[in-house]
Amino acid sequence: MGGARAPRAPAPPRRPTIATPSPRTSDTSSPALSLAALEGWHRALAEAHARCRQPGFTEALIAAIDRLVPTESTLVILEDARQAPRLLYQRGIPPEGRDRILGRYFSRGYLLDPFCLAVDQGLGEGFHHLAEIAPDDFFRSEYYRVYYLEAGSVEDCYFLLDLAPGQRISICLYHGLSAAPFTQPELDTLRALAPMVLALGHHHWQTADTPPADASPNPLTDRLRGAFQRFGAERLTEREQQVCRLLLRGHSAKSSARELDISPETVRMHRKNLYAKFAVSSQAELFSIFIDWIDR
Repeated sequence: MGGARAPRAPAPPRRPTIATPSPRTSDTSSPALSLAALEGWHRALAEAHARCRQPGFTEALIAAIDRLVPTESTLVILEDARQAPRLLYQRGIPPEGRDRILGRYFSRGYLLDPFCLAVDQGLGEGFHHLAEIAPDDFFRSEYYRVYYLEAGSVEDCYFLLDLAPGQRISICLYHGLSAAPFTQPELDTLRALAPMVLALGHHHWQTADTPPADASPNPLTDRLRGAFQRFGAERLTEREQQVCRLLLRGHSAKSSARELDISPETVRMHRKNLYAKFAVSSQAELFSIFIDWIDR
């Protein structure tokens, strides 16, 4: 989540309004890289290559990326189908967001994260932008407000690379101080860097810094995932539970209908019924009940 290039000057964290992030339209052309920028990238890349399989590789790799697209915050995470995500490296997390990201997220918040869900469903190697992965109503969801905006992040983008079966490394980049979205030229540049970033990552993480694959599942992780599937079972019908899980993950009535192969009107009916059974009137209230329940 440093390099020879000076980081952006810290700005007072601000809380952006909840809206779907979109690239700024004032500059949609591909960035023209100067010879000095390319030279800096290649020097930093050579340093990262020299540190493969050694301490300091992650810092050197992030420093190389920063040469072309400076980012304020980075998380490097081991994603494991049998375990909760494990943090391997972090940089630039605002102090007021550390508890939420490093504590609550890795203990149970990941259950609703669209990236973790996409990884579980087989998201392939490469560069991925949150807006390409998240459900259609995610950026208006309570989960987005709690785990993204309040932690100082508007959106994420990821380099994802495969390790052993069931294990992957994700390099998550975001602006954590200014909470500014990536521009389209920045996203295009990061996507163009993916082949080199993934090649270096494979060379390093398949031999160092990564815990060996553990064939035995983590009982706590199994209980958490099972609890999510059982949420509301004592008061909701099976279909209402399905709608509830999709709502919590940020799906609208329309996308929930596509997932369940029913009509949006039927989804709205189930949503109305489950809200009544929980005595709530919004997704935010439902999310609060879910978090309290899963904490217990």
